Amino acid sequence: AGWRACNWLMGAFFALAAFVQVMYTIPATLTLLVGLNPLVTGNFIWKSVSAIHIFLCVLWAISLAYNLLLHKKQNLLHEEEGRAPGGGRIQLAIATTVAFLPFISWVYIYINKEMRSSWPDHCKTVI
Repeated sequence: AGWRACNWLMGAFFALAAFVQVMYTIPATLTLLVGLNPLVTGNFIWKSVSAIHIFLCVLWAISLAYNLLLHKKQNLLHEEEGRAPGGGRIQLAIATTVAFLPFISWVYIYINKEMRSSWPDHCKTVI
């Protein structure tokens, strides 16, 4: 039920994003279908559409990066393609913080021996 809710939320997010850019219609449809029926991921058509979409997105990202580096005039964040993934300095700082949260959590758990003392034996060897 939790994963279905996540798929519904991501499907809704992609559906909203599709109003801005049509290319988000495909991931919106794919995730909403998974929210309706998680077994749809085993369907040949669903897998094919998903694989083709991922392939095209990777090609697009590579061409965008190549074009950006080829025609770069200033700092990457001064170009539209450079701002889109990070959204500027504040968004870049937030994204970096979020990326480091798992490491910060790991250090906190590693240092906090009291937290680890109640774990089952098979979990105590993960750190």
